Amino acid sequence: MNSTDKPALQAFILFIMAPQLTIAQLKTVSDFCRSGQLLVAEVEPIKVNEQCYQLHLKFQSEKLASVTVQFKQLAQQLQLDLLLLSATEQQQRRKLAVFDMDSTLIKVEVMDELAKRAGVGDQVIAITAATMRGELDFDQSFEQRLGLLKGLSDQVLADIATHLPMMEGMQRLIEGLQALGYKTAILSGGFSYFAEYLQAKYKFDYAYSNQLEVLDGKVTGRVVGNIVNGERKVELLQQIALKEGIDLQETISVGDGANDLPMLAAAGLGIAFHAKPMVREQARHCISTLGLDALLYLLAEQG
Repeated sequence: MNSTDKPALQAFILFIMAPQLTIAQLKTVSDFCRSGQLLVAEVEPIKVNEQCYQLHLKFQSEKLASVTVQFKQLAQQLQLDLLLLSATEQQQRRKLAVFDMDSTLIKVEVMDELAKRAGVGDQVIAITAATMRGELDFDQSFEQRLGLLKGLSDQVLADIATHLPMMEGMQRLIEGLQALGYKTAILSGGFSYFAEYLQAKYKFDYAYSNQLEVLDGKVTGRVVGNIVNGERKVELLQQIALKEGIDLQETISVGDGANDLPMLAAAGLGIAFHAKPMVREQARHCISTLGLDALLYLLAEQG
């Protein structure tokens, strides 16, 4: 390249999403793009529906990291989601989607729900929150929380499972992905009883989680086998992709906690969903204002 040549411009699509987008919000985003010398292909954002607009941009790929940070700050300021995909990323056909369970597919942390039944709710909830913020080692805090459940009757498991509150848009997303031919998987640091319950109810192809040890009808405070932590989630993502003959660039991962960051980075498209602040800061893509079915806006197959 001649020293006088400018770096080539790359095409990007900015997804602007919120439950109720206003003209003022859209104008602010458009003005921000123009002021940041991000070339805008359209005069106005393109409407997908009331919750989603697209803005086609062009800028040097070297700016991507700084532009992503700026969009995150603007999104927080305007209380909406700004998700930036390169044109190549948006056109990528994907085949596998993997999900964290607790606070992602469902609205609660199952460990916390079990702890409430065991009378140690406040203790466990505080540890869970600190762990998901990345303040505590996942394995150590998991064992600490699990130990507090010792003696809990296994009869409460079925009751909790049948009353799990599903995340908004979860069923629509999973059914939409399955209709498009996706393989779907649950990769959870929670418990297999609940992951398998969701797998059966919503027809996930795979479900991997921690197996609670139960003896004489009581939870022992231990699990069977190794803990499903952040590193294990990446291994499982890779194993499933290999088994299905799917390239990692053709995968999507979705999660909310610090232990999900490795798989968000490993997948072709990683989405921090209603995530903790530290996770939103580190993940490239975030959805914080809509339900899980907002992911359907991002798929080439839906375009």
